[in-house]
Amino acid sequence: MQRGLFANPAENAREPLTEGAVLLHGYANPRQDGLLAAVQEVSAAAPFRNMITPGGQRMSVAMTNCGDAGWFSDRRGYRYDPIDPTTAQPWPPMPDLFLNLATCAAAEAGFDAFRPDVCLINRYEPGTRLSLHQDKDERDFGAPIVSVSLGLPAVFLWGGLTRGDRPRRIRLESGDVVVWGGPARLVYHGIAPLADGDHPLTGRVRLNLTFRKAL
Repeated sequence: MQRGLFANPAENAREPLTEGAVLLHGYANPRQDGLLAAVQEVSAAAPFRNMITPGGQRMSVAMTNCGDAGWFSDRRGYRYDPIDPTTAQPWPPMPDLFLNLATCAAAEAGFDAFRPDVCLINRYEPGTRLSLHQDKDERDFGAPIVSVSLGLPAVFLWGGLTRGDRPRRIRLESGDVVVWGGPARLVYHGIAPLADGDHPLTGRVRLNLTFRKAL
């Protein structure tokens, strides 16, 4: 494991959120250019799209996937599928840089055995949001979630184990990585409506890479 590819140089760069969850400030900073280039390659093969919820609503956040399967939503429900329904082709393979980042960040947070098989890539534009939810479409909740922010800053909503728990509001900057697992694996979380801005790397966009062990 090449932890030197990523940075966590300052003692205060590590911010515990709750038991099993940590925010690694600026952890992905040294490789943001490479990560963005990889996102472009993935989205060229599997374009971003706004999926439809089972209730028929169009999601405001556009997304794509890479890895052994991809997360998908339509009127039949939420699920992982090895085939992209839009292209009828397998999802693009996960780039090595993605895999290394996810495994290193998980190890930094205390989850040494994590090896993701999928990466969800969300694209936020000003005004888009992600409502409070749990990540529970995976087969095994024993593995953590690793979430990487790129581009415009966002307000991360970090709740509790029930939907009614009032969430904390945590500012995420480009390069920040959040890891949660163990007792925090099913915490409700989301993103507040994205504020407008212009980031030097992504313009008026925020990208989020979410790594999971889904299969």
